[in-house]
Amino acid sequence: MTEDATGGTVSPIPAAPDAIELRHLRAFVAVAEELNFGRAATRLYVSQPALSRQIRALERLLGCDLLRRSTHRVELTLAGESLLARTRDLLSDLDDAVSATRTVGGEHTRRAAVLWGAVQEASVIADADLQQMRDAYESVQQQFAPPPEVRVRSVNAGGVPSLLLGPGEDHRATTLFLHGGGGVMGSAFGYQPLVGALAAAADTGVMAAEYRLAPEHPFPAALEDALSAYLWLLDRGVAPEQVTVAGDSFGGSMALGLLLSLRRRDLPLPGGALFLCPGLDPRLTALAKTLSGEDLAKARKVTELYLDGHSPDDPLVNPLTADLAGLPPLLVQAATRDPSVDDAHRLVERATDCGVEVKLELYPVETHIFQIFWPFLPEAADAVQRAGRFLQAGTARATAPGTLGRAGR
Repeated sequence: MTEDATGGTVSPIPAAPDAIELRHLRAFVAVAEELNFGRAATRLYVSQPALSRQIRALERLLGCDLLRRSTHRVELTLAGESLLARTRDLLSDLDDAVSATRTVGGEHTRRAAVLWGAVQEASVIADADLQQMRDAYESVQQQFAPPPEVRVRSVNAGGVPSLLLGPGEDHRATTLFLHGGGGVMGSAFGYQPLVGALAAAADTGVMAAEYRLAPEHPFPAALEDALSAYLWLLDRGVAPEQVTVAGDSFGGSMALGLLLSLRRRDLPLPGGALFLCPGLDPRLTALAKTLSGEDLAKARKVTELYLDGHSPDDPLVNPLTADLAGLPPLLVQAATRDPSVDDAHRLVERATDCGVEVKLELYPVETHIFQIFWPFLPEAADAVQRAGRFLQAGTARATAPGTLGRAGR
């Protein structure tokens, strides 16, 4: 007996039997969720007899029945329902703890760093060097694939070659994605894994625009392509409030430039904007604090190729100097150790000062555009899911009663 806060005595709660193992609990959750021993065994890669033995062992250790079995069905008992709710949380917390430990220990971070290595090592002093960097950037993306449920088809979006990714065969795009790469590299094709993951998380179509790249097509070619692709979405029957504009790194600057260009032309703004590790300052104020020597020179060269003599203070290329009043809700995701993280903080501060609804999500990793690594990096997988929920808001607007929009063609 123990004494409680009031001075009374209470009976101690019996501890869980030491013989209960994680394999017992994982077996129970699988059967409880599938309500079928065959499917649960396949899910766990064990034989059905072995799975049945684990469930019987758990029931014996707990001293109660968790499942009612018959030749036709499997049902949870009240005790089983109680255990399921608690065990799901327990296993989820355990998995999160293991993933976080591995991340802190460097396993996942080292893998991401190795994948970025070829891009970081390439220089951009000559045309041949730029092609090397472009090839390396594509090779990073090619390590992964879109989720299996995502389908990909090509579209010509107002003269801009694009890819439309979404779950199932028939999906309508409600998000325009603008890829990163400093305006000189990257492609809609290469970004299929990340864009597909966002589409799966949001359960909606996402269109990746293949905008023109510098130095062959310097500013404002890419921004003009983004505008054409956005207006094409509206012409296809998607109301502006149903659309979300998204971009990673340089694509984040493009997305903000698109919003400002729409406002300048008095055209309808989208319902929201998503920024993944945005790189927004062509003067590289933040990067100059963390990079030096060849790395900083390379970043400046990329910027010069894109601007081609255009002023870095133009709000369309440096949105941190712009008045952001009137922009739609923004979600900004950034890595705490990313050299560009200061741009994310500055965007949030400026948007807040301008009265824009904005949310910042920070993740304890050091990799730029870490969301690319969603197949193995836990923080990236979580970020993609959260981004997907933000994109779903556009879908909700699309299906809300009374939503107005142009008829589809």
